Amino acid sequence: MDPSFWASETNNFRRFTPESLAAIEERIANKKKEQVKVKGKNKDEEAEKDKLTPQLDLKSCKTLPSLYGDIPAELIGEPLEDFDPYYSDHKTFMVLNKRRTIFRFTATSALFIFGPFNPIRKTAIKILIHS
Repeated sequence: MDPSFWASETNNFRRFTPESLAAIEERIANKKKEQVKVKGKNKDEEAEKDKLTPQLDLKSCKTLPSLYGDIPAELIGEPLEDFDPYYSDHKTFMVLNKRRTIFRFTATSALFIFGPFNPIRKTAIKILIHS
């Protein structure tokens, strides 16, 4: 298999956008609806079956494995959609620095004022992750 083909296949870095946040909120709402439906039925069995855990190689403050490919230069320090399926229904996004270190942030408003797309908050995140 051609290595350049594989690298483009694993390059799934996507910016965190308002549409991404809306999709997360929709997944959260769907999960709550399913929980209400399951409430009467074998609740314990369903809870055990749906329980996901965070992937150990994608923990915060760890280096992103090379399996995910190279980070495009324009996406370093930018909010990205999370790779980990555990966080698919959590209001979070991840940011990678030049050393490929993973930082996770919540997508809720900081200080009840600064949303995840606020320029002041983006600047603060860039300062925080700077090596």
